[in-house]
Amino acid sequence: MTSTLPGLTVFCPVFNEEEIMEANIRRLMAFLDALTPASPYEVIIGSNGSDDRTVEIAQSLAREFAPRLTVFHLPEKGVGKAFAQGVETARYNKIVTVDMDLSIDMGFIPQALELLDQFDIVIGSKVTGDQKRPWIRKSVSNLFIQLARVLLNIGFHDYSIAAKAYRTPVVKKYLPYADDLTFYVVKIVYFAARDGHRITEVPVSCHDMRESRFNLIHEGFYKFGNLFLLWVRKK
Repeated sequence: MTSTLPGLTVFCPVFNEEEIMEANIRRLMAFLDALTPASPYEVIIGSNGSDDRTVEIAQSLAREFAPRLTVFHLPEKGVGKAFAQGVETARYNKIVTVDMDLSIDMGFIPQALELLDQFDIVIGSKVTGDQKRPWIRKSVSNLFIQLARVLLNIGFHDYSIAAKAYRTPVVKKYLPYADDLTFYVVKIVYFAARDGHRITEVPVSCHDMRESRFNLIHEGFYKFGNLFLLWVRKK
């Protein structure tokens, strides 16, 4: 599919979100309807490894909201792989990622949509904004951000999945660098910054007191390990 058409793609990766799926998709669609009544948009739901009713619920809503809402399912968990498929199937030239829990203020979407007229990547930052999250997650994130600044010489403050926006043709160039899990954001930002693409960062509000969907110990080893591997590659 082409990704050069003017408009907005919103991508939501999901894993076992049956409890919040219907209410939050309806909330997101209503927000986008009010935001861009004269501008085309689509929402892509990318299930990766869901084994509850997430896909069933999403597919039912996709029939209701077609063609503005589409769904795909990958059998194995891997949010980076789901993101890559979402980008490859995106119809429009701007893509914004949001979490299905909508824990980040959706005001980021219209802000990013406007900024993508000037920038190639827009980073929504909880650290420079307002965040209500468990202290352990904030502490680990802050340590990771500081190490990324020192090792990779990239001075941004948030490499999470949600509240990131890209010009679709630009981010497509960096999909070969991305991995299948959560480190893909760091890689895309690092290589895009290295190549001189225009990147900006804006504060966002986040309220996320849910238990993490990731094993924090495994996630820590994975992310910090990949950070050092990327630093070795840089050297």
